[in-house]
Amino acid sequence: MRILLKLSGEALAGDKKTGFSEEVVRGVAAQIKKISKDNQIAVVIGGGNFWRGRTSENMDRVKADQIGMLATVMNCLYVSEIFRTEGMDTEVFTPFICSTFTKQFSKDEALKSLKEGKITFFAGGTGHPYFSTDMGTVLRAVEIEADAVLLAKSIDGVYDDDPKTNPNAKKFDEISLEEVVKRGLKVVDTTASALALENKMPFRVFDLNEENSIVNALSGEFHGTIVSA
Repeated sequence: MRILLKLSGEALAGDKKTGFSEEVVRGVAAQIKKISKDNQIAVVIGGGNFWRGRTSENMDRVKADQIGMLATVMNCLYVSEIFRTEGMDTEVFTPFICSTFTKQFSKDEALKSLKEGKITFFAGGTGHPYFSTDMGTVLRAVEIEADAVLLAKSIDGVYDDDPKTNPNAKKFDEISLEEVVKRGLKVVDTTASALALENKMPFRVFDLNEENSIVNALSGEFHGTIVSA
């Protein structure tokens, strides 16, 4: 199975809320190592542990988004290196040239990396402003013909309302992409949802903080939400 795992930058920061928690990242690495024996794994990481430029009205949006792209590059380089120390081969791709730090993305090279058993990181989003990491996630998943996107969040699935503000919010065990788009549910942003629907790219949404959550997402122990295509 070929999967693309989306991790939030905030999740990697743990209780510190910023930067990295090595303990959290090594926990993720241990799970990835288990599932990489039978699956091809790609990873996208958000940049929220370093930068959320869209909250500022005093900066040009293009520049803010560019800083955010670089934050995702830092995250992927760090996590990739932790994975290496745990005995995994990795490769980091970006849509723009980063000297010798990364490889410039191409579908052929990415597929080669996956088939060689490397954990393949996609950093830098789409390489363009005005597109979120969600959009970069779905775009890369479609390009590499992934079987599913695993969305590791700070919430245990998809709800019909925000469970943080509405204690009566209902969690879905399964919901279709069409219904997600129709209801305007924030699984990923609207543009990314539309691309996923058009290309029939399913999601599995779950809480990263649940023990063995990434492993469980590929087994019968899954406790999150399946977003079907």
